Amino acid sequence: MKRLFWRLLILVSISPILSTAQQNKKNYKISIIGFYNLENLYDTIDNPMVDDNEFIPTGPKKYNGEVYFDKLQKLATVIAEMGADKTPDGPAILGVAEVENDTVLSDLVKQPLIAKRNYQIIHYDSKDARGVDVGLLYNPKYFKPEASDKLFVQLPTGAKDAYFTRDVLWVKGRFDGEMIHVYVNHWPSRRGGEKRSEPGRKAAAQVCRNHMDSILKLDPNAKFVVMGDLNDHPLNVSITEVIGAKAKIEEVKTGGMYNPWTDLYNNGIGTLAYQDAWGLFDQILISHGWLNHDQEGFFFKSRFIFNKPYLVENMGRYKGYPMRTWDGNIYRGGYSDHFPTYLVLLKKAL
Repeated sequence: MKRLFWRLLILVSISPILSTAQQNKKNYKISIIGFYNLENLYDTIDNPMVDDNEFIPTGPKKYNGEVYFDKLQKLATVIAEMGADKTPDGPAILGVAEVENDTVLSDLVKQPLIAKRNYQIIHYDSKDARGVDVGLLYNPKYFKPEASDKLFVQLPTGAKDAYFTRDVLWVKGRFDGEMIHVYVNHWPSRRGGEKRSEPGRKAAAQVCRNHMDSILKLDPNAKFVVMGDLNDHPLNVSITEVIGAKAKIEEVKTGGMYNPWTDLYNNGIGTLAYQDAWGLFDQILISHGWLNHDQEGFFFKSRFIFNKPYLVENMGRYKGYPMRTWDGNIYRGGYSDHFPTYLVLLKKAL
């Protein structure tokens, strides 16, 4: 597993991107859009409406305020450093998953390491049995939302034991003056087996695809960002067929989607590990409108998995994996069992 990690670190680090000096010389604006699964970011208060018994002080994990605020500080460390070598403001837009409510997000954005960025929050409660949702953090300096909604995902009969899954969060807004549409996802897990659970992920993907298609009827060149913990890899049907994401830029047509993560996955690089193999569930897909470099708006330049050595487990049964918060009911003091991902976007400055 150690060898897998160093291979991942080397290959991701050589992802093509203009150096900061080159960017400044060519007078580009730089911005970042990212995604991070925060791994069970619960508050410490018992919510009788959801299954959060593990994450209360009297539960098996002895989850208390000290643990909660330590986790918040660690997550803020990661968010503060994501893309900071490209732009000191880090992510302008950051989708997140596995958050219990807006309270935990409010506590997160107040952490000293990121408080000066003034991140704002968009969050809706869903009917997920575990009580975890997705959310969006955005820097109002770069992004101004105009509309948002939660998109319900109806699970097919027999797809999962649980009847409800996470809603898809849709946010429309002005990204440095340009209208974009962001979808934050946490598709149904593979619990019960990949094939048995696959219809649930296809259903979630179809919710995104249908919503995008309704917008494309009015604006064929709309800019979409579909991000999240998709619980599927870049080559799975939910992404390649339902969303229709292509692995090669030249194959993406107007209204189509591009997946910049496929080559990493094909090279054995990922964002989470299971049974000593890397998976790449944490993806950010973009539409055709982001691919033209000769435009007035932002365009896609490169993608990164943020996998600094301090985020990697250095001992025990998960050695070489992303350093998780928990090892069973023992507080490991890690960050998340997923590495975050982000895109670097450029825009010609006036």
